Amino acid sequence: MDTMRDRFAPVVSRLLDEDPRVAVVLAEIGKDAFHDAITRHPGRVVNVGIREQLLVGAAAGMALTGLRPVVHTFASFLVERPFEQVKLDFGHQGTGAVLVSAAASFDWPAGGFTHMAPGDVALMDTLDGWTVHVPGHPDEAETLLRHAVAAGDDRVYVRLSVQSNRRALPVDGERFMTVREGRAGVVIAVGPLLDAVLEATQGMDVTVLYATTVRPFDAAGLRRAAGAAGTDVVLVEPYLAGTSTAAANDALADLPHRVLGLGVGRRELRRYGTVEEHTAAHGLDARSLRERIGGFLGARAGV
Repeated sequence: MDTMRDRFAPVVSRLLDEDPRVAVVLAEIGKDAFHDAITRHPGRVVNVGIREQLLVGAAAGMALTGLRPVVHTFASFLVERPFEQVKLDFGHQGTGAVLVSAAASFDWPAGGFTHMAPGDVALMDTLDGWTVHVPGHPDEAETLLRHAVAAGDDRVYVRLSVQSNRRALPVDGERFMTVREGRAGVVIAVGPLLDAVLEATQGMDVTVLYATTVRPFDAAGLRRAAGAAGTDVVLVEPYLAGTSTAAANDALADLPHRVLGLGVGRRELRRYGTVEEHTAAHGLDARSLRERIGGFLGARAGV
């Protein structure tokens, strides 16, 4: 199966053909995948080289001219390194773009911590007005990319990963999806962690919600689920643990509730290892999740 990033360039290349507003801005990474598109649209596919602040500034300038820029590089170079430009050139100026990252969290362990960005969604959450998509399958990535590019002049962040669930679900770019229903708690699985959550909660009397659009946070969807399953909530996110805890607390602010945030830990893992080893070390494999979710929800969930 191809990866989300494998799907990215063909989808956006077709969008370049279909929509004269679409432009692509790159910072060296990923340029080879757009070789044919550069030939067809030389003025709308721009590689600025290894200059990430310029990457964002140039895209914002394109947006001011009426174009719909799609901006791509690794998450650490797209969100963290040029964060001031993301904050000012898009937010302060009121422009929009689609930021599309790769190498999410620990997707490329051999690259070391410079090429990891487990805090990217938390960092984007400090800014107003951004939609954040976290697909869990290449087909979902294509759907959400098309949603993002078609979203007028909105500011959208699409987080691609090499991690993937086995099958795609019909995501809509807005709401959480109910995958399993129960009565002893709600578990929200974000993006590529759905399969691990379903395995971890097998036999538990819990509702499992699937989230591929995490900002805006689907507060209404969580409240509906909690109405039947109770207000014990576990968030399982493929980035920094606790990133959406405040959003879940806000959604249930008028109700007694508990929230457990699971995700990537703050401690840096300094050995390269594999994606699977990093997943287990952060407690995001199915076995670890079962222990952590079961310990939080207790006997009521049928653990």
